[in-house]
Amino acid sequence: MKNNTKMITEAGAMIALAQVLSYIKLFQLPQGGSITFGSMVPIILFASYWGGKYGLIAAFTYGFMQFIFGGFVLNPMSILLDYILAFGILGIVGFFPKTLKGVLTGSTIAIIFRFLCHFLSGWLIFWFYAPDNIAPWLYSLQYNSFVLVELIITLVIITTIYKPYMNFKNTSK
Repeated sequence: MKNNTKMITEAGAMIALAQVLSYIKLFQLPQGGSITFGSMVPIILFASYWGGKYGLIAAFTYGFMQFIFGGFVLNPMSILLDYILAFGILGIVGFFPKTLKGVLTGSTIAIIFRFLCHFLSGWLIFWFYAPDNIAPWLYSLQYNSFVLVELIITLVIITTIYKPYMNFKNTSK
């Protein structure tokens, strides 16, 4: 029971920290989306330590919170693609090895899937924002490239703090 209490407490803390970090915006796009100071990192660290099952639960919860506390929605499909799936996929990091390389690989794959969710949403749902001279899929590709900047920021932060985080977690058992 002690381990479940610890896991649930840490999940709540990491989801809250991710939510707070999502408000520290280095750049805000006009129709939604922003570059943050590592808002995905707490969810990724939680998933890497507690595993994929609990990582997915925390990540989907975070995605739902992103929607509740400021989502830009046109229809139910945009809720699914831009929030629930886009952030929920971060939990797959927990299925990768608990090594720096494993977490970096898992993070890269998860964030590329996040990009694909936003790309599909932009192309299929928000297509009308595309200027007349640009195909909606190309506009969505360009617009959602902010996620790739988020990927770089996330990988740099994880590379910097992963070993100290795991040392702390392993000594506080």
